[in-house]
Amino acid sequence: MVANSAGDGAAPATAGAASSAPGTTLNSEVPLLQLRDIGKTFGPVQALTGINLDVPVGQVTALVGDNGAGKTTLIKCIAGIHEPSSGEIVWKGRPVHLHSPKEAASLGIATVYQDLALADNLDIVQNMLLGREKTHFGLLDEISMELIAKKTLADLSVTTVRSIRQPVGSLSGGQRQAVAVAKAVMQDARLVIMDEPTAALGVSQTEMVLNLITTLASRGHAVIVVSHNLTDVFRVADRIAVLYLGTLAAVGPASEFDSQSVVEYMTTGSATRRSNGGGAEPAASPGVSRGSEG
Repeated sequence: MVANSAGDGAAPATAGAASSAPGTTLNSEVPLLQLRDIGKTFGPVQALTGINLDVPVGQVTALVGDNGAGKTTLIKCIAGIHEPSSGEIVWKGRPVHLHSPKEAASLGIATVYQDLALADNLDIVQNMLLGREKTHFGLLDEISMELIAKKTLADLSVTTVRSIRQPVGSLSGGQRQAVAVAKAVMQDARLVIMDEPTAALGVSQTEMVLNLITTLASRGHAVIVVSHNLTDVFRVADRIAVLYLGTLAAVGPASEFDSQSVVEYMTTGSATRRSNGGGAEPAASPGVSRGSEG
């Protein structure tokens, strides 16, 4: 593993340096996020080994794996909670070091965890603008905040909320997910990571969240979805990355996988068939690779 793979000898930029050029545009051929040989250890425990993954804009990348495969550790490395022990994170073509969630957020990386981190006693507007309130002559500009919240929800095609002034504690699970995602979008997130977004949701609420995920991607956001529900994964994912015991067992377009091959990768680290029924492993197909990408 290579801790610093900047070939020209330059040190990787800090998160602040990478975000200091607002005029920089991302080449459509360059993935928004690139993970290069990422490893993570906790004392003697090797949680991640040699993870290579590209996350393009405008697509949903599903991250799947059994319990203990390393999914949570990987997204926490991307979110700035854990620093990788080796390898590098490349954002918009530039290496970055993420020392905290605040630095990740400053780049445009937002993570929506299962607990959603919402305040049940506050209403939707207050939650969406918590810490970013608008003021006018030293007083809260309630009208401006309501307009911003309404527009953000409308842009995400969220239409099931009865009133943006109802307490978040009164919302359904799907509506709460929508509020959490809308809050991330309002913070100029370019990459939205969603951890088990449909867990414990009913059929109609799950449908709402899946539609929200596809809407995010269609509006130019990169989305990483961590999920155990393969039905949901195949419904929304453009790409699938399968983790097995801290390694990347396979990654490629969703069309190159089926449920059986994904389950085999999740449980054994390899698969015996392709989604089209061929006898070769997905690693042998043009779009699917094992263990690395790019």
